[in-house]
Amino acid sequence: MKFLIDMPLSPDVAGWLMKQGHDAIHAFQVGLDRSPDETILEYSRNDKRVVITADLDYPRILALMKAEGPGMILFRGGNYSDKEVIERLARALEMIPADELQNSVVVVEKMRIRRRHLPL
Repeated sequence: MKFLIDMPLSPDVAGWLMKQGHDAIHAFQVGLDRSPDETILEYSRNDKRVVITADLDYPRILALMKAEGPGMILFRGGNYSDKEVIERLARALEMIPADELQNSVVVVEKMRIRRRHLPL
């Protein structure tokens, strides 16, 4: 699976995903650290990467565009340590089949994980 880790989250998340056998990059690594949200979404869509972020604007943008991708894993509901992000991300990846991630928004909260299919 291919992932793009957005700026609100640590590059360590990309490192953990790579150790799990995924293709993962951090936005900083590909020069997207100061890019508008739409540019990051377009990059991810074109490269077939699931965005992992804590930026609450992304689902709204996808909904307005009636986009069918890119898929997204959204951390919301508070500040997460790197350890918490990795633990909850591992749980989400166990719960959601890889072939469904490209067409889903997975919302990770402190007490639950839920999924919505794209388009929103």
